[in-house]
Amino acid sequence: MSENYLNGSIPFQIGNLIHLQITLDLSCNFLSGEISQQLGKLQMLEKLNLSHNSLSGSIPSSFKEMISLSSIDFSYNDLEGPLPTGKAFHLAPSRAFIENKGLCGEAKGMQPCNSSFIKPHNGKKDHKIVIIFPIMAALFLILVFATIFSIFLQRSHRTRNAEKQDLEVKNGNLFAICNFDGKIAYEDIIRATEDFNCKYCIGAGGYGRVYKADLQMGQVVAVKKLDSSQGGEQADQRSFEKEIQALTEIRHRNIVKLYGFCSHARCTFLVYEYMERGSLASILGGNKEGAVELDWVKRMKVIKGVADALSYMHHDRTPPIVHRDLSSKNILLGLEFEACVSDFGTARLIKPDSSNWSTLAGTYGYIAPEFAYTMRVTEKCDVYSFGVVAFEVIMGRHPGDLLSSLATSGGQDILLMDVLDQRLPPPTLENMKGLVATATLALACLHTNPQSRPSMRHVSHELSTSKAPLLGAFHTITLGQLLDAQT
Repeated sequence: MSENYLNGSIPFQIGNLIHLQITLDLSCNFLSGEISQQLGKLQMLEKLNLSHNSLSGSIPSSFKEMISLSSIDFSYNDLEGPLPTGKAFHLAPSRAFIENKGLCGEAKGMQPCNSSFIKPHNGKKDHKIVIIFPIMAALFLILVFATIFSIFLQRSHRTRNAEKQDLEVKNGNLFAICNFDGKIAYEDIIRATEDFNCKYCIGAGGYGRVYKADLQMGQVVAVKKLDSSQGGEQADQRSFEKEIQALTEIRHRNIVKLYGFCSHARCTFLVYEYMERGSLASILGGNKEGAVELDWVKRMKVIKGVADALSYMHHDRTPPIVHRDLSSKNILLGLEFEACVSDFGTARLIKPDSSNWSTLAGTYGYIAPEFAYTMRVTEKCDVYSFGVVAFEVIMGRHPGDLLSSLATSGGQDILLMDVLDQRLPPPTLENMKGLVATATLALACLHTNPQSRPSMRHVSHELSTSKAPLLGAFHTITLGQLLDAQT
């Protein structure tokens, strides 16, 4: 909502958006009045930007309850009074509060609240001076503005130097790091992984290995190290740059978060949020206990999460992004089995003024059949891969044999009950309806004609709102019936 012509006060009802997580940006508008205490209820919010408005009064003390805040900006307003307590305010740079009436507090570069600097001048005396000594007053104002300008230049210079120092490591090399406080250092990663010792390796991506790193600050992250030992450095570097481009432009609860990246003389790596349960493939292909813990309800939740991520990528951003390598290995699960799509090294921006031709990319068994002979990237390629993943979650294994049977017999003799993961107990009646709806949509996604496949927005919507009616007794429903029901 930034850079618009919004005016009036900030609605206090925004404080009711308690699940708002990433950003609230109201900067560069014409908002005025005081900031409501109700905004302090946004305890999951990470970034708050209210700069370049005409907000007055003080910053509400309730903001100390916003425990997830990591980035704030209140600059260029008419705010005054003490800053709230809290980590975000204590660590914020001084530029986050510049050009206000009289803010004070313990943030860097701020005047303490007991300083006489913030006391207002006597308006009557200033008025008399202007009347009696107009020339002296003009000279005084010129001197004041010159002093303020000088201080501003000095602070800007110090800020630039501080930011530059944040990018320096002990050996003098520079590395690029973004979106991770700017304080994580190259040596921290090397120390936490013992120079990428194999005992910290938790997986392998398309162009590198993934390591678990317990940082000194108490945070656990996943680090993907670019592997150039087998040649193909240029291709790997392109994948590295594509992943950075994709993940810095998209933010969604079902897409893995990129915290930062490092391009160093010794190695190149990406820093992600750590997903405690690892990949979907490892759980489905692991021991029975892990597969059983991923019950029918959780499996439907995983499928819905992947659909939401793809719907966002295809329809809620411009230009759309096609993943091109969606597979169970590239879907990570958190502690509560929330699904996050990862590994964007082959992702492609779909541009309307381009033919979008591409070389073959993806994982065997998940690639849309038409891509092998058209070599044209479209959203429908991801839709097909989603259909494969959905059936893999339902079956507990890759549906390779099922795909072949569907192509020959149309699924008329294949019972839905027979393709379910036999390691799980039979589904309840409510779960049966969800499974029928999911299997019906997955079959539509696997259509040989890409134009006949649904959009991911449609799939996401249907998984959210509908439960398919049972076509007779559950144990008698065939995949052929589900295919016929689509028409």
